[in-house]
Amino acid sequence: MNDLILVHPPVDRPEETARLRSAPLRIGISTRALFDLEEEHAVFMNQGVQAYEALQLEREDSPIAKGAGFEVVDRLLRLNEANEQPYVEVVLLSRNSPNLSLRAFDSIEKYNLAIKTGSFTSGRPLGPFIPAWEVDLFLSNEAVDVQAAISAGAAAARLGVAPKDRQETREDEVRIALDGDAVVFSPESDEIYKADGLQAFLEHERNNAKKPMAGGPFGNFLKKLSLLRRIYMNGDGVSKVRIAIVTARNAPAHARVIHTLRAWGTPADEAHFVGVREKAPILKAFGAHIFFDDQEKHFLGASEVVPAGHVPGPHDPSEPIIPAG
Repeated sequence: MNDLILVHPPVDRPEETARLRSAPLRIGISTRALFDLEEEHAVFMNQGVQAYEALQLEREDSPIAKGAGFEVVDRLLRLNEANEQPYVEVVLLSRNSPNLSLRAFDSIEKYNLAIKTGSFTSGRPLGPFIPAWEVDLFLSNEAVDVQAAISAGAAAARLGVAPKDRQETREDEVRIALDGDAVVFSPESDEIYKADGLQAFLEHERNNAKKPMAGGPFGNFLKKLSLLRRIYMNGDGVSKVRIAIVTARNAPAHARVIHTLRAWGTPADEAHFVGVREKAPILKAFGAHIFFDDQEKHFLGASEVVPAGHVPGPHDPSEPIIPAG
């Protein structure tokens, strides 16, 4: 038995439980996103595949350190109940050869992660395997594979390097933070700002404050994650799954975010409307186990303090997205 599985079962919510057990939240993650393989990857980039394979085989009996995606995967898997159909499944998807799979699975066993399945493609793209594994969320360090996953209909993000000296709290929670426009929500409002300017954007959002936005690349992921949040909600309205929206919107454009979340049935535990301020301090205070954003500057800033993933979006990295009104 996995000794990290929670002893106490979740609150009895049979409808949500049945839905999620019949179609679990399925996460695909690459070996370099799950583990810290930056030194090995540098050898691959500088010396080639043969040197990389030799180094991996030389270190085959040495467990791999934790990577940027490890903490969130570990905490989500802990929510599964022993001897029951899982709420969360994780699949290892790797461009490594099958010959190098032993070190990855030995490390998984050392950390007591309930990951039993995976694909190893010997350098071939992972994109075709995203729908084959029915992945809801794909985490990788390879931009090409991330884009292929999004094209296949999954939420996906390119992870940065795990931040150093992270102070961890609340062992029983998993805290996930997401940007709004072009991540959880569609980029429609972004496009209005880009085409017609700030005042047109603000007027549009005021006029459509109660009209739910369409879903973005992480819309379906949020809806499935919200099922897990409700399953673990106690009588005081506190869940082991804590969700935060961290967006550059502020008043009056904030109202449409709240009305959309209400319409979707996916209320957030926290919402931070930061305007022109940096997101990193907010994310550090929240203690996010992972944060997803489509703007490179927010991703890079966040990566210094929390694990973060960059969601490919329709924007030039230098362009401001939904500025403060």
